[in-house]
Amino acid sequence: MPGGSSQRLRPFLWRAEQLYADTEIVSRTNEGLVRYDYAEYGDRTAQLANALDAAGYGDGERLGTFCWNTNRHFETYFGVPGIGAQLHTINPLLPDEHIQYIVENARDRTIFVDVSLLPKLEGAVADDPEPFESVERYVVMSDELPETDLDAVAYESFIADQPTEYDWPSLEGDRPAGLCYTSGTTGRPKGVEYTQQMLWAHTMGIQSPQGIPLADDDVVMPVVPMFHVNAWGLPFSATAGGAKHVYPGPQPDPADLAKLIEEERVTVTAGVPTVWLGLMEYVRENDVDLSSLDRLVVGGSAAPEAMIRFFDDRDVELVHAWGMTETAPVGAVATLKSDLRDADYETQLAKRSKQGLVSPGLEFRVVDDDGNEVPHNGEDFGELYVRGPWVTTEYFERPDATRTDFEDGYLKTGDVVTVDEDGYIEIVDRAKDVIKSGGEWISSVELENELMAHEHVAEAAVIGVPHERWQERPLAMIVPTADADEDTLGDELREYILDSYPKWWVPDNFVVIDEVPKTATGKFDKKALREAYGDESLVEGRVPDDAAPE
Repeated sequence: MPGGSSQRLRPFLWRAEQLYADTEIVSRTNEGLVRYDYAEYGDRTAQLANALDAAGYGDGERLGTFCWNTNRHFETYFGVPGIGAQLHTINPLLPDEHIQYIVENARDRTIFVDVSLLPKLEGAVADDPEPFESVERYVVMSDELPETDLDAVAYESFIADQPTEYDWPSLEGDRPAGLCYTSGTTGRPKGVEYTQQMLWAHTMGIQSPQGIPLADDDVVMPVVPMFHVNAWGLPFSATAGGAKHVYPGPQPDPADLAKLIEEERVTVTAGVPTVWLGLMEYVRENDVDLSSLDRLVVGGSAAPEAMIRFFDDRDVELVHAWGMTETAPVGAVATLKSDLRDADYETQLAKRSKQGLVSPGLEFRVVDDDGNEVPHNGEDFGELYVRGPWVTTEYFERPDATRTDFEDGYLKTGDVVTVDEDGYIEIVDRAKDVIKSGGEWISSVELENELMAHEHVAEAAVIGVPHERWQERPLAMIVPTADADEDTLGDELREYILDSYPKWWVPDNFVVIDEVPKTATGKFDKKALREAYGDESLVEGRVPDDAAPE
């Protein structure tokens, strides 16, 4: 990576302090709503840096966070990498054994932990036969220290009496600044390191006109967790733009989000589709003022077309983005090319429903099973490969995974995609989730989006299950709306799918469930569904011979 004689992240905050000192940072916390400005934020970040120095933490060491989206967590975003250490954001929703492996693998020296997450962390420590040997101290994100068996200190005590000035060191661009682990749904979590230069480049990519640019008149509320790929980089890019920050705090529900949008006049927010499905339901049932909201960014999985229409009807632009932990994460954004801005609504909607145009600075390829690049015609598909200045080229201490997941400098994403003639990338499926029936492919994502557009479906997930004749067949799990007739819903949905798709795409069975299980990052957990419903006896063989793929 290119070197240099100055900080890569520090100038973003320096600019915000100089130009927007009185712009607010607002946070919902366990202790209530906290409100201060960039000037005080800068002071507190310097206090944190001094406290870390006094504790003996510094050059190249990893410090973990086990936190929700709060102002104190945001203070670590500039305080920790600013001293030359590495900020390791830990997903508290992972199983204890994954948390134990992650902390052991990263060798964190301290862990910052939210009060509400303290019991979860204590449980992971207690269950570990060699409890977090590298961790010397726990810093609880609170005014006062709650009762705990951990060797801990309250955050406010930790930074109290420290100077509000700090002599920030010069750091090379290749200095590790962040660490995040994949959710590990297909095995052990894999660590991805971000250097100062990677995070700087990613921030500048987001700030480009074809990214998700944020300005000093924006009010930005990251709902995507700060432990999930740095909240998609929004804390850094919002600071770079001098925007107001709003952090929704511990486990916000739709009512919390609606209240913050209304009262803080949020203009930009971001999260996975399941978050916005909950907000949609709340908006339908309550009088919610969304007039300030300009853009709603969706990533993690595809947003149903019905969701885009819902927010369009309320003058809120839903912006599709694609990325991975390995891409820091934004790799594509569904902005409209200039020659499409005057197109009719349905044409624009078709483009906006895709994962979008590759971000400036990145390159990609789409290759078939034989390693040949496929044409950009919107029909042929293959696996997406991507590379660029903020895309990792290896996994942290995992040479086995690095060997299999990278090729010629490209990350092999595992996403099966098509690219249309305008260059818009569309995910057909994850390689492990696409359904092969009678020698032909069925997109589980496309079926899910179609099902969730139905008025009586709240959530839908589709998996492939074994079939003696056709190899695999689609099985749909349905969470019905309150007014749905469960006795007739299956037949209703079967006819509904037939309106748009061939018979052999129609799921063989529709199983009504209370809730689609979610992964630790809020995506539909297909692995859990396959374990629970993957028995081929659930498929009732409703597909006649003439419905088979030709």
